[in-house]
Amino acid sequence: MTTMSSREAESRWSVETAAGDLRTRIHAGEFRRPDGSQSRLPPAGTLGKQYDLSRQAMNQVIAKLRSDGLVETRPGVRGALVRDWQPLVFLPQQEFEAQAGPEADLLTRLVQAAARNGESRMDVVTAEPCDERIGSKLGLRPGEHVAVRRRTSIVDGVPALTDDSFVPLRLVDGTDWMSQGSVDRGTNKVLAELGHELVLAVDELRPRYTTDEENVRLGLGAGGSVHAIELISTGFDREGMPVQVTVLTLPGPRNTVVYKRRRPKPQDGE
Repeated sequence: MTTMSSREAESRWSVETAAGDLRTRIHAGEFRRPDGSQSRLPPAGTLGKQYDLSRQAMNQVIAKLRSDGLVETRPGVRGALVRDWQPLVFLPQQEFEAQAGPEADLLTRLVQAAARNGESRMDVVTAEPCDERIGSKLGLRPGEHVAVRRRTSIVDGVPALTDDSFVPLRLVDGTDWMSQGSVDRGTNKVLAELGHELVLAVDELRPRYTTDEENVRLGLGAGGSVHAIELISTGFDREGMPVQVTVLTLPGPRNTVVYKRRRPKPQDGE
């Protein structure tokens, strides 16, 4: 267990507060170079003097910034290089926009619209007993099996979010929904072909920290939990049946969730 030195114990700075201050300075463009070359942070020793922290503590600060996707380190290069990273703007309301082909996937459309480089890493496609939270949303009996697709979306080389979908196994067993790789036409299209077109989604947003499992998937490393937004979306078909629950974990430094609201058009005579 690492102990804090007396100097660090008296300092107003900690690993967390120094990391937060450096995030603010990076977003403000403080480290941008006039010649347009890639920005970089001062060496850990120099930053340690600014924050009254040891080199070991500053290395922990840099590791946190690296896990946020804000900096990268390279062998033989002094100082962490600042990445020109902009949070992915996630627009859940676009889920039901009419699209065809591979673009039916919401995340793919978002990444393409923002001119970002993105890919989906399929972590696992499996069947498992549903837990109480998922089962209650899908109206399933305790222990009833669900089909699960767990994937991680990577944007500009950084794992941006995890995206896990759950559907009653009896609806999709033996279908393309259970394909181990990506489904070109989109899994929502597969559900529609099975008679369960998704026409309504109920979204729940809540703040929390990432779990150990998510830290691994998101490349945060041990002890790298960060503030995250959990988006739980329950999709219903035309009969009002809950068909699919999708749980997205969006680390705060890497994502911004935006909802658009529009006033309904007045009916004739109103």
